[in-house]
Amino acid sequence: MPWLAVQVALVAVVCFFLGSVNPASLLARALGRDLRSSGSGNPGATNAGRVLGTKWGVLVLVLDVGKAWLPTWVVLRSMGTVPALVAGFAVVLGHVYSPFLRGKGGKGVACALGTVLAVEPFVALGAVVVFLVTKTLVPFVGEASVVAVLGIGVVGLLGAVGVVPGISVTVGIWLVLISAVVLSRHRRNILAWWSRRVR
Repeated sequence: MPWLAVQVALVAVVCFFLGSVNPASLLARALGRDLRSSGSGNPGATNAGRVLGTKWGVLVLVLDVGKAWLPTWVVLRSMGTVPALVAGFAVVLGHVYSPFLRGKGGKGVACALGTVLAVEPFVALGAVVVFLVTKTLVPFVGEASVVAVLGIGVVGLLGAVGVVPGISVTVGIWLVLISAVVLSRHRRNILAWWSRRVR
């Protein structure tokens, strides 16, 4: 196996375990709470803010974005785009399927934002704008998050077919995969929201 492939494999493993470290759960435990049995049961920023308080929710959000942005950015600068895409995808997978939480990690929105911010910052900023606009129209953070992540996936799909200038086919496919992982964690919510709207 070529040395570069070995390096990329090592990056993937390290980034997966970095993503697996869940700040929300660690903070909740330090404060004597259990997010898995409180609020929505999700070990993420929104539930941390609901259960622990707004300042802790904001801190979790920053940490989740940061733990995805930093390794992706470092790998991007030191090894190039494709290894960075592997790193970012691994972080998101680690966060969503954390072995430290028995495979039931967070929903991955903040991590997805962080890793996309490192590779395609304008796409990430666009997703933030979409989230903020959508949040003024819908009552739940989760719904706005789904719309924002779906937006990232649409941009990725358009990039993959060459419609969006500046986004390569590889990066476009990566954006679609990142979105698909995050949306899969929201599938129950999506079905519940859809059923409410078609009644």
